[in-house]
Amino acid sequence: MTQRALDPSGEQPTGSSGPGGAGRPAKIDAGSELDPVHPVDLPASAAAGRGLTAAEVAERIARGEVNDVPVRSSRSVTEIVRANVLTRFNLIIGVLWVIMLFVAPIQDSLFGFVIIANTGIGIVQEWRAKKTLDSLAVIGEAKPTVRRDGVAAEVSVSEIVLGDLVELGPGDKVIVDGTVTEADSLEIDESLLTGEADPVLKRADDPVMSGSFVVAGGGAFAATKVGREAYAAQLAEEASRFTLVQSELRSGISTILKYVTWMMIPTAIGLIISQLVVKDNNFKDSVARTVGGIVPMIPEGLVLLTSVAFAIGVVRLGRKQCLVQELPAIEGLARVDVVCLDKTGTLTEGGMDVTEVRALNGTDEPYLHRVLGAFGNSDPHPNASLQAIIDTYPAPDGQGWRVTQALPFSSARKYSGAAFDEGSERESAWLLGAPDVLLPEADPALAEIEQLNEQGLRVLLLARARGELDRPDLADGAVPSALIVLEQRLRPDAGETLAYFADQRVATKVISGDNAVSVGAVAAKLGLPGAEHTLDARRLPTDPDAMATAMEENAVFGRVTPQQKRNMVAALQSRGHTVAMTGDGVNDVLALKDADIGVSMGSGSEATRAVAQIVLLNNSFATLPSVVAEGRRVIGNITRVATLFLTKTVYSVLLAVLVVCFQVEYPFLPRHLTLLSTLTIGVPAFFLALAPNKERAHPHFVRRVMRYAIPSGTIAAAATFATYLIARSHYSGTGALDAETSAATLTLFLVSMWVLAIIARPYTWWRICLVAAMGLAFLIVLAVPWLQDFFALKLVGAPMPWMAVGIAVVASAALEYAWRLVGRRFPV
Repeated sequence: MTQRALDPSGEQPTGSSGPGGAGRPAKIDAGSELDPVHPVDLPASAAAGRGLTAAEVAERIARGEVNDVPVRSSRSVTEIVRANVLTRFNLIIGVLWVIMLFVAPIQDSLFGFVIIANTGIGIVQEWRAKKTLDSLAVIGEAKPTVRRDGVAAEVSVSEIVLGDLVELGPGDKVIVDGTVTEADSLEIDESLLTGEADPVLKRADDPVMSGSFVVAGGGAFAATKVGREAYAAQLAEEASRFTLVQSELRSGISTILKYVTWMMIPTAIGLIISQLVVKDNNFKDSVARTVGGIVPMIPEGLVLLTSVAFAIGVVRLGRKQCLVQELPAIEGLARVDVVCLDKTGTLTEGGMDVTEVRALNGTDEPYLHRVLGAFGNSDPHPNASLQAIIDTYPAPDGQGWRVTQALPFSSARKYSGAAFDEGSERESAWLLGAPDVLLPEADPALAEIEQLNEQGLRVLLLARARGELDRPDLADGAVPSALIVLEQRLRPDAGETLAYFADQRVATKVISGDNAVSVGAVAAKLGLPGAEHTLDARRLPTDPDAMATAMEENAVFGRVTPQQKRNMVAALQSRGHTVAMTGDGVNDVLALKDADIGVSMGSGSEATRAVAQIVLLNNSFATLPSVVAEGRRVIGNITRVATLFLTKTVYSVLLAVLVVCFQVEYPFLPRHLTLLSTLTIGVPAFFLALAPNKERAHPHFVRRVMRYAIPSGTIAAAATFATYLIARSHYSGTGALDAETSAATLTLFLVSMWVLAIIARPYTWWRICLVAAMGLAFLIVLAVPWLQDFFALKLVGAPMPWMAVGIAVVASAALEYAWRLVGRRFPV
């Protein structure tokens, strides 16, 4: 397993173990105490650092002492079926369907078969999404390194057994509870468990808890609790599920459905009384017309269509190697107006090249080369910067240059260190890190470094330390010995992605631990708007409001500490911004967790993958526009089709109220409204929900939908009932009710088609064809005799049908005026 140390200049590079991350671990209230890890008697081989033997592993597996927590990335098939079938509205419709099967012809029970088909489609679509998500989760599964029989190898999380010796390096997540057996300056962040951000230095025999992660150093621990006994196992399992929560879209739909339910109950009761008691009609016909009035009040397809749209979004993004760990992330990223980027691994690739080493203070260059080679050899987990040095300067030959002490990199101090026994009784200690941290402000070398930074080059300082590496004032008095100039490799697709966000009016902030000028130069090469506005985070105000102002006025920030990243996200959120944070290193975890949307690179540290909502398995920042586009497609299209569904609900309720008030028969049978719903809502809504849509997402979903649905439904109900009343005075005798119903159906269909035509804008060839096809289908029903009989639709005479058309035309003109008036009076 290839591990990683943090970059000496403050960045967390890409590299490390494979992609993955189970989900966002829940946080326990700050200050809560961690349960003590109970000691486990380790076999001699494990205690000696060789790990368990194959026989000991087999023995533990036989006893069931295995980390068998089922980490699911999606709902089970049973849960999918239950969620799609056992709904409030399916129950209501199911009861009404059974009633209709007993009292009316089969064509009046078509709405029940439509619900079965729709529910089946929802189950199949979510099952397909489950398969996609599960396969991506397997690709992204963490692979901890376990030492067995003295050999380190990667195993799956479920293969860890009690007593296993698990190795740790920077960025690794602690998979199970355990006791530290080896520690090399091991610092562990337990913030995901306790809420405390300060890393904890761990020594041998100290406990480690599942859910924490390594910030610096390395070591190993023996597993003392596995499976469901591990502290964070249940939290991780719950957090990793395929969730549909915390979504404005879904919560808005739930709010709408709640109000629809309360509105529907008294209206339905009044309709039942009106049709069964007040009017002395045939009992079965009264029941059929009562059900016909109740069924269309239920926007049953809206929830289904939303789930399908989300599920298909997951499938589409999965094909682009984007793992969505929480479904609302698709929606959330579409609402983002500020994206905070980490430079290394996002704008630049992980690899670097040493372009130059400039000796300072007369230091001998061959000696510098040996120091750099030894420094690279001192870290078993080299990062991108150190790997570039190792590739250029191999470790010195001979018996000298033995590492006597090592200081891992810390984001707080922004340098690392190593002490050597050079042989011949010579010893030395060295620091490698950010020049503007290790050098005093007046040092003349800083001017030279500034020129290099302005060219977009990364500069590290090698300085000789005085005294032991464990002194708190270690950097004071360090003697500069060399500048190491590194050239970063820009991601070829980063420029296009930045241009996309600029075009979409999404502000981009580059937040880096590197020098601000250097980062600004890299951003300028990629065409980032405002790249010239750079700010050193050490000069960033601590007041949240002043910090928010600085964040809005500048685009590039350097020398940012992990806690500052977190504060920056909070400052932007305090100004009403929806913030996305990308990152791949442990120094990004706190900010990723607090951001509205956390995005991790697949090759990033295990900790970042665990807290991120979206994991880019292909490590490509260029995938983000696809996620944004998918979110906008879902939100924009569901807003469109929700207006269709709720227009039907509004006119159905109003028609029922008018029928009760005027004490007349309900004009429609269920078959009529099934036909209308299918042609003006069901079929077109399915296509419109999956269509491309690049419109920027807007807040206030409920308000946006209802401001159009209420006037549209009101106009449709008024026009339909007017036609019905005129038809009642026009027709008489046998078959009059059927003729009245046909005229009212014609008006309602034409008005509903105009609502569909408005929602389908802006027109494209396929949208025009969709609307035309629905109109043609209705004409076929009116023209074909057996379809006339099946749907009980037959236009009688010429005056009344043309009157119905005329009323529909007037209503359509009123619709146009109402939509434009609403758009001006109630802008969102």
